[in-house]
Amino acid sequence: MTFRIADTFSDSLAKLTAQEQKAVKTAAFDVQMNPDTPGLSMHRVDRAKDPHFWTARVNRDIRMVLHKKNGATLLAYVAHHDAAYKWAETRRIDTHPRTGAAQIVEIRETVEEVKIQHYVQEAIRLPRLFADETDDTLLSWGVPEDWLEVVRDATEDTVLDIAGHLPAEAAEAVLQAATGVRPEPASTAETGSDPFRHPDAERRFRTMENLEELQAALEAPWERWSVFLHPAQREYVERDFNGPARVIGSAGTGKTVVALHRAVRLAQEPSSRVLLTTFNERLADRLAEKLPLLTNSSIRERIEVRALGDAVRDLHEKVFGAVHVADEDEIRSILEHSASKAGDQTDLDFLVDEWNLIVDAWDVRDPSTYSEMPRLGRKVRMVASRRETIWNVFAEARQILADQGWKTEAELAHDLRRGGHFPYTHVVVDEAQDVSVAELLLLGASLGQKPNGVFFAGDIGQRIFRAPFPWSAAGIELCGRSRSLKVNYRTSHQIRAKSEHLLPETLVEADGSEENRLGVTSVFEGPPPVIGSFADRNSELAALQEWVAELSRQGVDAGEVAILVRGEDQMEAVRGALGELDGPKVYLMHDTKGAEFRAVAVVALDHDVVPDEFRLLAARDEAQLDEVMSTERHLLYVAATRARDFLWLSGVEPVSEFLDDLI
Repeated sequence: MTFRIADTFSDSLAKLTAQEQKAVKTAAFDVQMNPDTPGLSMHRVDRAKDPHFWTARVNRDIRMVLHKKNGATLLAYVAHHDAAYKWAETRRIDTHPRTGAAQIVEIRETVEEVKIQHYVQEAIRLPRLFADETDDTLLSWGVPEDWLEVVRDATEDTVLDIAGHLPAEAAEAVLQAATGVRPEPASTAETGSDPFRHPDAERRFRTMENLEELQAALEAPWERWSVFLHPAQREYVERDFNGPARVIGSAGTGKTVVALHRAVRLAQEPSSRVLLTTFNERLADRLAEKLPLLTNSSIRERIEVRALGDAVRDLHEKVFGAVHVADEDEIRSILEHSASKAGDQTDLDFLVDEWNLIVDAWDVRDPSTYSEMPRLGRKVRMVASRRETIWNVFAEARQILADQGWKTEAELAHDLRRGGHFPYTHVVVDEAQDVSVAELLLLGASLGQKPNGVFFAGDIGQRIFRAPFPWSAAGIELCGRSRSLKVNYRTSHQIRAKSEHLLPETLVEADGSEENRLGVTSVFEGPPPVIGSFADRNSELAALQEWVAELSRQGVDAGEVAILVRGEDQMEAVRGALGELDGPKVYLMHDTKGAEFRAVAVVALDHDVVPDEFRLLAARDEAQLDEVMSTERHLLYVAATRARDFLWLSGVEPVSEFLDDLI
């Protein structure tokens, strides 16, 4: 007997309460052991167009929808009684006539006529996006035959709704085409081949070989399905590049999935040693958790998953021996002492920034280099005479570090770069927008000229930890080797569209290159974000408690809800006020980079909290003020886009000007 699970089952399972999910999992195990188990009260769905749909009783109200045909059983859907039957009555499982892939197809005749009429009316009022596409082209995108005319009638206003009725692979192709990117035709299966073995089908249906595999799929359905690669992303994984390459895209477009698959592809070379990395340990751990879902242990042995800073530190110790790495406070103290000794009256904060962003970052070792150094990543101008005056401060600081045998984080990378000590054949960097100058210099010197040597995945709209700087100056030339992802798989259309208002339509890199953020489309819809302003914190948090309670009534488990705040002060206040709220965890916005939750509440968005008042007051000129405002916007964008289905944004009046932009 063949036993399969569909992504529609995993998606619907995730929407049930924790107690309901537990019961469903037990029933699913029973089905795999014996599809005809009497206790499941199996019933054929009489009104279904597909005669092979059955329901299995989980409890008084929950029903699993199964598809049973030719000795194969498929877990297709699970929901409360009426919703489960309605789903089965309006679906069929087909083999696509062009691609040969198995698909779950919503039956065209079951869609309310008022919706179809709306599509037709809009097609008369607005230009049809696919009016000139042939049946053969639409079929090559995976569109079912009975949906061809509806897709051809799609306009900018209706394409998202229409895509919601299509099989997932067809929906993604249609949305990709709507954003101006031509979809690649799906591969065509050989006549008589198993439709569930088609690449598109393998992304939607998984064959369970044993009880342990089913248990793993049911315990972590989102993680298991989240690493499947869409054909539109495959180019970035399989293509050979003659130098550094990069994939960019807004939150939720699958950059991490591409990075994971790219690392696995490169590791298939027997002599390879791949570093799959990112800018902090927490994100590296998440990459390591997903990697086993993609490949076997023999391939994984050639992939090292580490935070880039940790990898540099360990490699430096292996090559040069143990060394004390000076922290921020120690560097600040050394610079303060050096300035006092040199009689320099320059503001200490400026000296610290100048050291971190110029002298230490770019490994500046002599006064002539510093005098001629372009202001890479710095918007503050400095005349040559002024540079000569304060160079003595930095020279003294370097001498103090050397006398004590200390190193900075940047020096570790510089030492490895100068010595040519870098053992990896390939490096894949996720969240690359927050990689440091010294780390990028190391990657550029070590692998920047090697085909397929370095691959980056990132989004400059999510840069919250590093000041911008031109990558080309660090030996990373990306001209002609940078691609954009335009389909969002993680965040609902309503949340994505609202969050994008926080950023400009075009973001400009330090080297002048631009990233246009228009044309991104989400593949599913959800409720609009809740945005509120309140007279005081107690009122805000009381309303938040009611919102969380309503989510619970809708079947959202408290563990799927995250409450995000800007700083430690807000975290203490929120935790204290929500002491009776059992379940949702409170996080700092910075700590959720790379995470996702079904529901997110971003609270305490007051005018003096976001943007952070302390950072604004510390800004020494208009250029630095602009940089603070930019990164604070990026931070709120990151926080909002951690939400998949539900988003709450609130503050106490007067609220943040960023929140005003969204109301």
